[in-house]
Amino acid sequence: MKREHIPHRFDDGTVRLGGEVYGMAAEITDPHGWAWDALTRMDGTAPRRDIETALAERHPRLGADGARRLVRELIGTGYVEDAAAGRPEGFTDGELERYSRNHDYFRRVDLRPGSDPWEAQRRIGRARVTVLGVGGTGSHAAWALTAVGVGALHLVDPDRVEVSNLTRQALYTEADVGRAKARVAAERLAAVNSAGTFTYDVRRVDTQDALRELVAGCDVFVLGADEPRNDVINTMTSRVCAALGIPWVTAGYNGPLVTVGVYGPEGPCFACVGAGEEARLKPGWHPDLGGTGALAPAAGISGQLIANEVVSLITGTGATAPGYVRGLNLIAPDHLVHVRHPARPECPLCNP
Repeated sequence: MKREHIPHRFDDGTVRLGGEVYGMAAEITDPHGWAWDALTRMDGTAPRRDIETALAERHPRLGADGARRLVRELIGTGYVEDAAAGRPEGFTDGELERYSRNHDYFRRVDLRPGSDPWEAQRRIGRARVTVLGVGGTGSHAAWALTAVGVGALHLVDPDRVEVSNLTRQALYTEADVGRAKARVAAERLAAVNSAGTFTYDVRRVDTQDALRELVAGCDVFVLGADEPRNDVINTMTSRVCAALGIPWVTAGYNGPLVTVGVYGPEGPCFACVGAGEEARLKPGWHPDLGGTGALAPAAGISGQLIANEVVSLITGTGATAPGYVRGLNLIAPDHLVHVRHPARPECPLCNP
């Protein structure tokens, strides 16, 4: 058993795998105690065949065929790992130490049968991510993706560091005021993880052709820019990414409200999700999402949400297919956002 999911047996015979605190719990109805017996034997000291033989001998009603099915089903839950797995290939001692917490995280959350936490890290190391806009959201996202081990980051931003940026943009200092954000960000990130490749462009991206040039060749595209406004940049990104078959993630904050949107070939596009949500509003009313009020916590959370979604896309550990928006309100803990609407039949992106 994975140590994060050590089983517990209740007095009524129910067996719980994992813990509710992690949101990964599963329960097994086990009136005969067969599952509990099997799970307690899965401690890494005996091969699968010996466990099946012991179960069949101890529980005649279960039998040999039943024991094999039971063990197969328990392994299929994803709460079990191969104790005989040796040293992972392709990692130095330093990398094994550096990414050890990543490994433990993926072992907990990835419940696909036979999944390898180190394979998730390999995928991250091979990934190429482009970040357009390294301001409040993008700077935090870029730092988190660098820290987790993304192999190549391309950073694009036309702006220079301003004093007002220093309240919420993680990669810059007072000494950087006046310098190009993209260049400073690349320098800072190289100091966080010297194994990564960090490139940058200091330019504005405000046409579909320019955006297509950026998106082509990356595994996931991160939109941290809000220009051109009025959802123009989001719409352009949606069209370009749909045409190239590349998933993309965007996030933002409006005062204390922080949201992240995830889109890709497997789900409804940005316009369809937006149209579905707009249909729920009262006719003639549109929420005011303007304003310049912002704090570092909101900017940081928006960037971290992006990084989390990008990692989920790269590793395949996400529980939900793309095509949704989720988030939270920092001053109203009970205000959680989760928006998902089906693709419209007439949408040319979702139904080409």
